[in-house]
Amino acid sequence: MGFPLPRIASAKPSLKLSLSSSETIVMPKGHFGVYVGEAEKKRFVVPLSFLKHLSFQNLLSQARKEFGLNHPIGALTIPCSEEAFIDLTCNLQNS
Repeated sequence: MGFPLPRIASAKPSLKLSLSSSETIVMPKGHFGVYVGEAEKKRFVVPLSFLKHLSFQNLLSQARKEFGLNHPIGALTIPCSEEAFIDLTCNLQNS
């Protein structure tokens, strides 16, 4: 005869963001979302630690110059190709 084990919660706390009544996004603690792409935008979740890197700050500066504070999707949008963004984030993770 066994006994039920208690459910273990996720190791990383998360933040739930409601965009509308039908859509909820779960954001891991210590991360933020950005949209990247030239024609079609794709959502990426990146760690807050990327903000301290000069190369990532340059991307944010480009976004500010292009969109100001009025991002077309309503969230932070970075104006570069997905491939360039993935290359940059891979380099940041390895450093």
